[in-house]
Amino acid sequence: MMDFKKESNITIFEHPLIKHKISMLRDKNTGTNEFRKLIEEIAMLEGFEALEDLPLEDVEIETPIEVCKAPMVAGRKLAIVPILRAGLGMVNGILALTPTAKVGHIGMYRDEDTHEPIEYYCKLPSPIEERLIVVTDPMLATGGSAVDAIDQIKKHGGKRIKFMCIIAAPEGLEKLHKAHPDVQIYVGNLDRELNANAYICPGLGDAGDRIFGTK
Repeated sequence: MMDFKKESNITIFEHPLIKHKISMLRDKNTGTNEFRKLIEEIAMLEGFEALEDLPLEDVEIETPIEVCKAPMVAGRKLAIVPILRAGLGMVNGILALTPTAKVGHIGMYRDEDTHEPIEYYCKLPSPIEERLIVVTDPMLATGGSAVDAIDQIKKHGGKRIKFMCIIAAPEGLEKLHKAHPDVQIYVGNLDRELNANAYICPGLGDAGDRIFGTK
């Protein structure tokens, strides 16, 4: 297996709050409402680190004391693109940090027999080529959906792309890294492996079902 920690485009978080909240996600007794809130909280914690390189510009503001120059995020060029449907659960956590970000959507589902992703929807903010794009999906399992989603974004002109997930299997992380070495990848926890049904182990079940309360 690759030593992912030596790869410059991969960040595997070690923050105790992220680890603690992921453990709560894993618990099969965690209900839909709490699960949804935890997904948002973890996305916010990861986003705080993932967006540390946002450009700043000095803007003139007037404090109660005097006029001064103060740093603010330059422009409004951030796009959040969740992979439907589970990726939607991470959007509000990032929007809490960057409320002016635009939100696109990419719809993918996994063929139950081949485990390969099939795209059914793609709508991206314009002009996508000028934006920093954060792609979200709680689970990076085989890596197929993430690779295909980023392929589509690049075909539409996207250039600066980050990918955020909450848990990843080594197989999926390696596939995404090799397919898109220019994409910065942020992982809440690297799990052990995929099982025969391409589910992450120990994992947390189907993130989409647990976010939206479906089976």
